[in-house]
Amino acid sequence: MTWQEIHEFDQQVTLAINNWHSDITDPIMQFFSSIPVWIPMYVLVAVFLFIRLGWKRALIAIASVALTFLLCDQFANFVKDTVARLRPCHDDVMISGGLHMLEGKGGMYGFFSGHSANSFGFAVSSWLGFRNDDRLKYRGYGAWIFFWAFMVSISRIFVGKHYLGDVIVGIIAGSLIGLLCATAAKFAIRRLKTR
Repeated sequence: MTWQEIHEFDQQVTLAINNWHSDITDPIMQFFSSIPVWIPMYVLVAVFLFIRLGWKRALIAIASVALTFLLCDQFANFVKDTVARLRPCHDDVMISGGLHMLEGKGGMYGFFSGHSANSFGFAVSSWLGFRNDDRLKYRGYGAWIFFWAFMVSISRIFVGKHYLGDVIVGIIAGSLIGLLCATAAKFAIRRLKTR
């Protein structure tokens, strides 16, 4: 399969998903796609990390989450500018194919999705951050935060900003970066315990 065939397949699948919109789902997808509405959740997660881990371990876990965000965001921007794949909302083929847009067009390039990378990076690094508390498994938090990350990611297709391929690569990149940062934090927390 050539890159052109993969791109055309991605266009078709993205249009199919994007056209599942309705008066009920549109505001839900806009809500999940909006970054500012999630700031209280980020603050709440930080507060609970302090409550569950104590201030020293919590600072390390929060630093790993912040580093995850920074790396995901910068890596996504670097790849977007390097690959230069147009967002669906800037692609005439997608627009003529009936792309439903719920937000402004934003930047020209969309590979890969920074929202997907950041949300899954946050999910992985924060969940593993909580797991430094050996008393609980945090399955409830894990179920919520990964559902949230999935909804944020899929919303980017519904609002017309990303192809499915952008979202999948963003999920993979964010998860790997989150795992890397959380593993480094776990190592630092273990060293802290031995002192």
